[in-house]
Amino acid sequence: MAVNAYFSRRALMRATFAAVLLLLPLSCAVLAAPAVREDTIVGSPPALAPGQAPPLPQAGPLAEPRSSNQVGFPAVLTQYVISPATLRPARIALGQKLFFEPRLSGNGTVACATCHDPARAFSDGRPVSIGIHGRVGQRNAPTVLNALYNKHQFWDGRVTTLEQRAALPITNPFEMGSASIGDAVSRIASDKDYQTQFMQAFGRGVNEQDMLSAIAAYERTLASFDSPFDHFIAGDANAISDSTKRGWKLFNIKARCHLCHALTDNQRDPTLFMDNDFHNIGIGILRHHVAPLAQQAERELAQGHLPAIDTAAITSEMSVLGRFLVTRKESDIASFKTPGLRNIVVTGPYFHDGSMQTLWDVMDHYNKGDGITDPWLDKDMQPLALSESEIDDVVALLASLTSPQYKQIGDQEYARQLATSKVNRPQRDTGRAFGPKPKQPPPPPL
Repeated sequence: MAVNAYFSRRALMRATFAAVLLLLPLSCAVLAAPAVREDTIVGSPPALAPGQAPPLPQAGPLAEPRSSNQVGFPAVLTQYVISPATLRPARIALGQKLFFEPRLSGNGTVACATCHDPARAFSDGRPVSIGIHGRVGQRNAPTVLNALYNKHQFWDGRVTTLEQRAALPITNPFEMGSASIGDAVSRIASDKDYQTQFMQAFGRGVNEQDMLSAIAAYERTLASFDSPFDHFIAGDANAISDSTKRGWKLFNIKARCHLCHALTDNQRDPTLFMDNDFHNIGIGILRHHVAPLAQQAERELAQGHLPAIDTAAITSEMSVLGRFLVTRKESDIASFKTPGLRNIVVTGPYFHDGSMQTLWDVMDHYNKGDGITDPWLDKDMQPLALSESEIDDVVALLASLTSPQYKQIGDQEYARQLATSKVNRPQRDTGRAFGPKPKQPPPPPL
């Protein structure tokens, strides 16, 4: 949609969105940060026995929908991406219940919340997710917070809507493992509570389309802002530290973070911190023979066949191909979606394969312009020559993007990562960080 058309609807959409929010009961609109229990999960998740699925998280205060009463909440953008019909309280309540429903999985052990735990800012704390029967996938679980703003869903952008995003994990054999969406629906269709809730929400019985619509409606309420950084941008100069302020300047200049974590290359973006694009940043390329995998994908996967792409992305080594699985463009080999940065201190490990344990590891990766043997490396990857204090400043900025619901665990995780960075920096290479960009090898024939 053209920019002028986008803003021509602003007044109407604002009034409609505000009216719908007023209809939400208090149970569906968290106006203040809920108190975080002392036993809230922090640190690495528990180890699992072979064949064991992770424990199912419980719904609690951190699972409640969020309201627009947050500093930094992008009202106009939200009005643009949300249809008012999706915000009906009955649909949101049904979607929240379904988000925690293990009967949607093939053996009743896994739910959406298994990989998207509200206590971990709707991620799971594992390098890659573990699903039904303890099956280990290939990709890190991205947060659902602010997913309503994503132009593409999943790391490779294979779908564009939250309804599609809700559907694919239900049938993926390494995630929830149902034989079909219909099979999952059949396991809740006889539940009288669900029958009542579907009728209240949609005016008809339990069915596939409305189930996915309800889950998506709930996920569209999970907007997360109101961080110290948001208060700083709103005018409170004391909301963040001097180190964080230096980090914000570095983010947009020397550290070059804004080249991916902003909507444009020349304007600062203090809202979503993403560009709705895909980049090859040199992650995972050394552990895989990428060219043969691309040839295999060409032979075995029909372009645009979502179930096959979804299965390959989660269950096979072809996962490393990223966006190429979807587009079949050589320029998209090993490219993955730019994630947003909000609550990032809580949602590690980092990158699509969970290969980085701390934000200092992430910064070291970028500082040395890693991926020197990657023929498809993004052109913006280059040595940054950031000093240790400058890296600390950028990490301080990233930590300031933590919403108030996660302040306690965010502070603890920041302290843990800082302590780790003092004794273990496996990605640090000062020589490369301050040296010239090495010559990139040419792509091999596919």
